[in-house]
Amino acid sequence: MAGALIIDRQLRIAALNHRFGYQRVLEAIELQVGAGEAVALVGPSGCGKTTLLNLAAGLLAPWEGRVDNGFVRPTMMFQQPRLLPWKRTLDNIALGLKTQGMSVAERHADATRLALRMGLTADDLDKFPSALSGGMQSRAALARAFAVKPDLLLLDEAFSALDIGLKNELYGMLAAERAGNGSAALMVTHDLMEAVRLADRIVVMTGAPGRIVAEHRIRTPVPERGERWVFTHAAEFMQMPDIRAAFGLPEAR
Repeated sequence: MAGALIIDRQLRIAALNHRFGYQRVLEAIELQVGAGEAVALVGPSGCGKTTLLNLAAGLLAPWEGRVDNGFVRPTMMFQQPRLLPWKRTLDNIALGLKTQGMSVAERHADATRLALRMGLTADDLDKFPSALSGGMQSRAALARAFAVKPDLLLLDEAFSALDIGLKNELYGMLAAERAGNGSAALMVTHDLMEAVRLADRIVVMTGAPGRIVAEHRIRTPVPERGERWVFTHAAEFMQMPDIRAAFGLPEAR
């Protein structure tokens, strides 16, 4: 249609350098995340992964270079759920829907449907966050992120504090919701198995200052990555020199 608005749903980071005061933290970063694509950032502590994620989110302005975010509904998840303690769980999940012109009843109905899909109960939704277990708070945070039907998820070690059973359950929920919504994702993780399970590309960074030194594409669709597949391929990745360096391991013999 003539005159129709064309939205280029991509995140493009080009020639990016960033510093805090006199300390350079990122140098010559080039990165793209396309519609529906999941990209994992891995690297040693202090290499600037979270800073890069904050730049992508627009929480920081780059010192030099460009960050062009063509996604229209980005949302962010952190290591801690960060639920508002003075609001009920249902109101926390529905919070992002306030800007979408929905009535309170419509917001609560949408939030309830999603929360129940995430394993929360009607009783949980009526509680304040302090009355929920850590696992239930994480489910609520994931539900809140997907309530707005995001086209880009920005995940800052969102699952790192969880036990392995709950991690695997939330991985499955995340993958299912992403497949249903077509959401892209940019995630920071120290867990290589998490990156191998969820990402289409693994971007390897080194530090002082942070640079991208390698990228590895995974072509097997996420739904086909069972536990044995993930374990086997994570072990193969762990033999690669750049991956070993990113995780602070000596060279393989």
